Amino acid sequence: MHTTLVDVATLAAHLDDPSWLIVDCRFDLAKPAAGEAAYDAAHVPGAVYAHLDRDLSSPITPKTGRHPLPSPADFAATLSRWGVTPATQVIAYDADNGMYAARLWWLLRWVGHEAVAVLDGGFKAWTSANQPTSTQPGQRPATSFVAQPNRALWVDADEVARAVADPSWRVLDARAPERYRGEVEPLDTVAGHVPGAANHPFATDLTADGRFAAKAELRARFDASQAGVADERTIAMCGSGVTACHLLLAMETAGKRGAKLYAGSWSEWIRDPARPVATRS
Repeated sequence: MHTTLVDVATLAAHLDDPSWLIVDCRFDLAKPAAGEAAYDAAHVPGAVYAHLDRDLSSPITPKTGRHPLPSPADFAATLSRWGVTPATQVIAYDADNGMYAARLWWLLRWVGHEAVAVLDGGFKAWTSANQPTSTQPGQRPATSFVAQPNRALWVDADEVARAVADPSWRVLDARAPERYRGEVEPLDTVAGHVPGAANHPFATDLTADGRFAAKAELRARFDASQAGVADERTIAMCGSGVTACHLLLAMETAGKRGAKLYAGSWSEWIRDPARPVATRS
């Protein structure tokens, strides 16, 4: 069972394995139709497509962030449509760095499916290795997936507010430094960060080609960001709960288990004007 990352060679060896499901998670926040168009043009043979807004999130409400968690029932219906069973090994990939694939990775673990991993380097690594592509949509017999959501894996805004006031907890913000500091904000209506949260940009966990850094390097970086706080008392957040999953995947890859997701993240935090906002570092 693969539970964090797989490389191109491993996936290629299982292309015809009916117990493996490949999911293309390519997406562009600025152009929501771009990922699906890229899938239609070329994808890993047999892969199905997961749309961030339709399949990996629920509709936005006045109180939620930009990508609320899907309801367990709706997500179970999606997994059933894809043909997921308890024995299915799911492999998620996106264009290169894993930020969208990690969202599917976390969601599957949240509903009780541990056999899920991300293709290290994504579609870029796949094509760079001269592996085959297809334009035919992936098709599998439907199943009846039963979701068993684990509420302990994520926290809400009230829990984050308590955590940042408690030195035994650590909140890590995965956004780029300039967004964390409030210098720019391309997606949300308010710039800045949750007071007390530390910045750990998800891009720092990647090599130049979009692959994850070595395990020892990841561990050292998280040890520095966590500043002595235990893994199970660490919370990952970002703009809308997507790239925060990348932090959690990087931590698991480094052997650091138990951190939690602030599912609503910054775009939910700022929905309540009473919640404090910090700028600079």
